[in-house]
Amino acid sequence: MVRNMTPQLQAWNESHLCKVIILKAREKAFCAGGDVKRVVELATKEKNGEDDLRALQFFEEEYQLNHLIATIDKPFVALMNGITMGGGVGLSVHAPFRVATEETVFAMPETNIGFFPDVGGSFFLPRMDGEVGTYLALTGARLRGIDVFLSGIATHYVPLNRLSHLEDRLSELESDDHEVINAAIEDFVAEPEQNHIYALGGNIRKAIDRCFKSNTVESIIDALSKEEDKTWSNSVIDTLSKMSPTSLKVTLKELRKGKQMVITDCFKMEYKLAQKILERSDFIEGVTARLVEKRKPVWNPSKLEDISDDAIENFYFESSEKHHLNLLNIRSFENYPYSRFALPTEEEIRKVVTGETPDAGSVSMTQQEIVDFFLKDRKSKIGVREKVMEVLNRKTTQIDNHEGLKWINEH
Repeated sequence: MVRNMTPQLQAWNESHLCKVIILKAREKAFCAGGDVKRVVELATKEKNGEDDLRALQFFEEEYQLNHLIATIDKPFVALMNGITMGGGVGLSVHAPFRVATEETVFAMPETNIGFFPDVGGSFFLPRMDGEVGTYLALTGARLRGIDVFLSGIATHYVPLNRLSHLEDRLSELESDDHEVINAAIEDFVAEPEQNHIYALGGNIRKAIDRCFKSNTVESIIDALSKEEDKTWSNSVIDTLSKMSPTSLKVTLKELRKGKQMVITDCFKMEYKLAQKILERSDFIEGVTARLVEKRKPVWNPSKLEDISDDAIENFYFESSEKHHLNLLNIRSFENYPYSRFALPTEEEIRKVVTGETPDAGSVSMTQQEIVDFFLKDRKSKIGVREKVMEVLNRKTTQIDNHEGLKWINEH
């Protein structure tokens, strides 16, 4: 599939007749991930000296495609209907337009099979609000439906029964202007249900930020053990206990490094990590156990305390790799260039509250003034009010004897 998609995208990008690229699935799943069983089969043969480097070639071609989607000139619309996991995430999250439906299920479950969130996850995940990306990466937790939109993973939420009409509209457009494409998609979006509660909002979100801000997995688990909501925290601890200890440590370090990198360097780091992972046993064991033999994996090492963070740093990140990733173009960026089509990030909201956004006015704006600012900034985009209110309710307090708000800095 990757080998078919890449040259076709390159051709469409150069075509004057092509105005917009739409990526969708014919089945119920958008994409449930790459064929990791085939990768493991090839990797096992390579360990036995029976095959060439086709396992590594799989990752090279996949990352080249992911980067191409992130940097392509033509407007790219990913219709994330159904299961969007692993490799499917790489085909969608870097696109300027990412459409979720009520059937969308998002997850990055790589630590469950002894791998790490790749396909550009080291760039995308640490740029999510707070520590949400860290939480999703380590636990493999799933987000569904409109929560995929409210989290910022999707840029739009369109009900499934409107999706074909949206496709028809996009196909009729004679402009490749991103603003025109965005306006067309906005004509089909739906409001969040009035009583909908965002799965990663409120107290759960506060707990995620408190616990997952640490730079070691052990500290994260220790913080979880001290949470008052034992039902939630024990469930998360139990989930983490089933993951590959090595994968957890590699993933956390990968995200912390990726937050400071441009997107090209993130893909190059992931390509290096893939090579290192293939030299160890957990990925082969994880895929074989979980997906083939349907049993509990035997991780090596089996405990977090049996592998030091220094050992992870030295082997996976500092030591040299045999092969380097060659991307199809040299374009790069520190932040997504089309983020204005998504809901405002928590960091954008913080800057307005603290007076760091010149266009917003002075410090101590009221709640309504802040909501109105973002509604104007996002052209009355559906979901903005709900997103801004959730953040303000969680992260601000009223200034004494004043209707203005101040930001709560939690340490």
